[in-house]
Amino acid sequence: MGKIIAIANQKGGVGKTTTTINLAASLAVLEKKVLVVDADPQANASSGLSIDIRNVNLSIYECLVNGDDARQAIVSTEIDQLEIIPSHIDLVGAEIEMLNLENREQIMKQVLLPLKDRYDYILIDCSPSLGLITVNALTAADSVLIPVQCEYFALEGISKLLNTIKIIKARLNPALEIEGFLLTMYDSRLRLANQIYEEVKRPFKDLVFTTVIQRNIKLSEASSYGKPAILYDAESKGSENHMQLAKELIEKNS
Repeated sequence: MGKIIAIANQKGGVGKTTTTINLAASLAVLEKKVLVVDADPQANASSGLSIDIRNVNLSIYECLVNGDDARQAIVSTEIDQLEIIPSHIDLVGAEIEMLNLENREQIMKQVLLPLKDRYDYILIDCSPSLGLITVNALTAADSVLIPVQCEYFALEGISKLLNTIKIIKARLNPALEIEGFLLTMYDSRLRLANQIYEEVKRPFKDLVFTTVIQRNIKLSEASSYGKPAILYDAESKGSENHMQLAKELIEKNS
């Protein structure tokens, strides 16, 4: 039975999609069967894995709103063990369309349930909001991985997200755990980055991944070429960091 991990933080620009793409690719290279679910209307995880969203006939939108079979929406990527259910700009309107549906917070859970046995990991790339789609992702997930940018206001949005997780645990998904906090855009030369690492570590202790994702130009370049860093430049810092993260995640779950 696979593990569903939502990658969430309502703060934009913290590296959610970069983490999703590169962690998924690294897990796949380590011979894990991985599915990415792009639950962000911007569809950056889809384009970051070379999916031309203009040619996508079936996306997560149709699965959530029309009840289409998610198995038909799965698309292969350049990496053998890695597949994706792409997103579409229509997902912007999905929240309104889902409002009148029965058990509207549980729809994604039902969509992904038949796929759980086929994969070791299902990673959901959430949008930078705490709307109904993100609530669906957290209700469907076994755990949530929270990327935190190494900057002064890093901890500002976390309390809001933790509060949402608490509510979802209480009402919709009692089994939801925090997989861990991941420090992104880390620059070891800056004293501030080290202070923030300590600041996150203090309250959350072992929930903070030992791996940090360093600032790395190759990571941004790779995304613009529609590739994970491991295909763009396997020896780059960004690729190495995510490989280390994948190994830490596997070890944590073994």
